[in-house]
Amino acid sequence: MTTDYLQKIRESNVYDVAIRTPLEEASALSQTLRNTVLLKREDQQPVFSFKLRGAYNKISSLTDAQRAAGVVAASAGNHAQGVALAAKKLGLKALILMPTTTPSIKVDAVRSYGASIELFGDTYDESCQRALQYADEQGMSFIHPYDDPDVIAGQGTVGMELDEQMPANAHAVFVPVGGGGLIAGMAVYLKSVRPDLKIIGVEPDDAPSLHAAMAANQRVLLDQVGIFADGVAVRQVGEVTWEIAKKYVDEVILVNTDEICAAIMDIFDNTRAIMEPAGALAIAGLKKYVARDEISGQTMVAINSGANMNFDRLRHVAERAEFGEQREALFAVTIPEKPGAFRAFCEAIGNRGITEFNYRYSDNENAHIFAGVQLRGGRQERDDLLAQLTGEGYPVIDMTDNEMAKLHIRYMIGGHASQAEHEQLYRFEFPERPGALLRFLNNMAKGWNISLFHYRNHGAAYGRVLVGIQVPPSEHEAFHEFLDELGYTYWKETDNPAYRLFLA
Repeated sequence: MTTDYLQKIRESNVYDVAIRTPLEEASALSQTLRNTVLLKREDQQPVFSFKLRGAYNKISSLTDAQRAAGVVAASAGNHAQGVALAAKKLGLKALILMPTTTPSIKVDAVRSYGASIELFGDTYDESCQRALQYADEQGMSFIHPYDDPDVIAGQGTVGMELDEQMPANAHAVFVPVGGGGLIAGMAVYLKSVRPDLKIIGVEPDDAPSLHAAMAANQRVLLDQVGIFADGVAVRQVGEVTWEIAKKYVDEVILVNTDEICAAIMDIFDNTRAIMEPAGALAIAGLKKYVARDEISGQTMVAINSGANMNFDRLRHVAERAEFGEQREALFAVTIPEKPGAFRAFCEAIGNRGITEFNYRYSDNENAHIFAGVQLRGGRQERDDLLAQLTGEGYPVIDMTDNEMAKLHIRYMIGGHASQAEHEQLYRFEFPERPGALLRFLNNMAKGWNISLFHYRNHGAAYGRVLVGIQVPPSEHEAFHEFLDELGYTYWKETDNPAYRLFLA
């Protein structure tokens, strides 16, 4: 298999449309991490992503008869743009199926390359099934985003270029993983020419398709995946890519949303380029690997895989980057409800800056405050401050890793609702399209009252929603049936301490 892929990669026809991207040192990050950090700038491709390589290699390999019938693909992002541009270059008809939840910026980008677009379904899976139906009925060639040998070979040209660009003593290459096309192509090539080079995949901790497969030694279908890094939000690693990855990938590192946001900021600080979340995964994993193994003096390569970022997502990234860098902590603290208590708390904090302070009067005895505190000493300082406040008699809960607190509660501090009997709290991801909320309301039983509602849009295909609903205990079973039939991703948050302290 290795020999076949080496030949396919070396013969891949990608440079009619793709460019040989530079390998650049991230000087500031190298100094911070005490390792040489090199960035492979796939964000500089014509479609701002490596996906063009695989799409063009596959489409250019089609026979004349297949080209005449045209191509069809399903994608909500970078693959769609790659297929559209490749088809335009070769003069082929292209149809792209995209979920109805796809942001308009991505739809417009695909349309600009001349492809026909059909918005269908709420998810990639639904769009993909529709695309496969077109391929079957109209004889069009379906261009898979990752699970195809020609696509894998096209993506493998990134590894071929790296072999020519990076120093002989390079220690490891970090590669973002969704369906596995990029890491499969790169790993099979680089391991054949540099067997001692570590190939390390990086995935979001809420979309660990390859990590789960490696742990189980077989492909795993995840129940659900997170959507922040939408470019790698894949429930199952590809069948073909898995066969390659399990032989040639050394390990997979998982990173959280805050760590991804911090990596976006790191890349911006070093290059002034803004990566999409999936495009910054490799740097997030590299930083975690260096910290975990206490490595210094080595050369590390990270693949900047894409930069198709919606501008309105930057607000969320900026908010969360400080947490990812361990430069901010969130605490829920109980202080006495009396004059001078806030001043005493600030004295306990010392000369650290307070980034936010949320409070509302509750009763005459105690006040619950939600405070953001600047850190200079990372996680150790956070732990030390927590211990100090506890030692001084403050009841305190660390909310820095509490997702609901960071997404919703910090914007909602307003006091308890004593009349909201039987309130149940749920966090949802609503499809970002007209009618999503109305469908929720129309399907909800008449007797269930909404007692709390908070919505935030982050420029993604889904909106984050926090909902409090009054449901009598005798109707809990019926309520859960409603949730399951609704089909929206949700988490129960009724027992979350942030809710108990500030809103319940």
